[in-house]
Amino acid sequence: MISGQVLQNTLEGIRSITLKEMSVIDRDGKELAVTADSRLFEMQSPEVFGFFNQAAESQLVNGCQFFKVFVNGIPEMVVLIRGEDEETYRIGKMTAFHVQNLITAYKERFDRDNFVKNLLLDNLLLVDIYSRAKKLKIENNVRRIVYLIEADADTLNELAAIEIIRNIFPEKNRDFVAAVDKTSIILVKEIKQSDTSEEIEQTGRVLCETLIAESMLNIIVSIGTPVNDLKLVSGSYKEARMAMEVGKIFSPGETVVSYEKLGIGRLIYHMPKSLCRMFVNEVLSGTTLEQIDEETIATVNEFFRCSLNISETARKLIIHRNTLVYRLDRLQKITGLDLREFDDAVLFYITLMVAKFLTYHNKKSLDNANDKM
Repeated sequence: MISGQVLQNTLEGIRSITLKEMSVIDRDGKELAVTADSRLFEMQSPEVFGFFNQAAESQLVNGCQFFKVFVNGIPEMVVLIRGEDEETYRIGKMTAFHVQNLITAYKERFDRDNFVKNLLLDNLLLVDIYSRAKKLKIENNVRRIVYLIEADADTLNELAAIEIIRNIFPEKNRDFVAAVDKTSIILVKEIKQSDTSEEIEQTGRVLCETLIAESMLNIIVSIGTPVNDLKLVSGSYKEARMAMEVGKIFSPGETVVSYEKLGIGRLIYHMPKSLCRMFVNEVLSGTTLEQIDEETIATVNEFFRCSLNISETARKLIIHRNTLVYRLDRLQKITGLDLREFDDAVLFYITLMVAKFLTYHNKKSLDNANDKM
């Protein structure tokens, strides 16, 4: 249903043009929007209830004109406007017509967004996807992609965030936005066949930066892969969800994560945890990563970022080359792996990633257990 704020803004806009005071009341007698002191309409309540049960679409009572607003052929609201003259009648009729069109437009948008949400969650049969899409005038063979927007707080205002996202893009009727839960929103966006991965990621950055600026929350945006058929949109959504989780594990601090660029993290994510633990134990030969000091781990990570270049790593860490060599020798004594050798470096790099994966899931399992207590 249309929000009270939209109704209020609509009435205020009409009042600023016509200088007429008016109100919108629902079947329960609740005043949904009003341009003047509500006491002007308190005396009309009995007449409003009686008016709902009459066949007439408008009537004049005690210097106030009533106009019904229909939803699916049923009167659901009444517009009240102060005045008895013909001009007031035309303004009231116009206002009721405008409110009715607003409700219809919001209902259509809700139906479309609700359809896409069920599509993403695999709540629709294949035969229903195309029939409902046709009724809602949603094109099938269009290139689309799913963006998953997530905040790190339970205070995300879903309605405000959805409106912000809608306002970012001019083609609002071709994109779909819906809240998944208290912290997540999905955007199914139509894209051009010529759009590159870089352009798709740039859209994700625009989303992220705008929402951060507007909400003052930490926002992460994950991206699925493009699809050309409605039935495949749910696959793009699942990829975006995976990208969100894999990004949290292996790329903490990244605000935009693309499924296409998950790399080896995507492979590790699908590995059974028992196999991961076995792999770490075999590589480290009984040694644990906890036995390696944080300084050495930080040095190793920078060594990997510098593509195993000792001189460049020493420069980045602002240490002497010999100090770096000493730290690598010390790690070799602990693990038996010489990171100056490509094979050993790859093996240890993967081990660190697998260890991150296990740590993340252990923490997640512990958090879930605490939530159930």
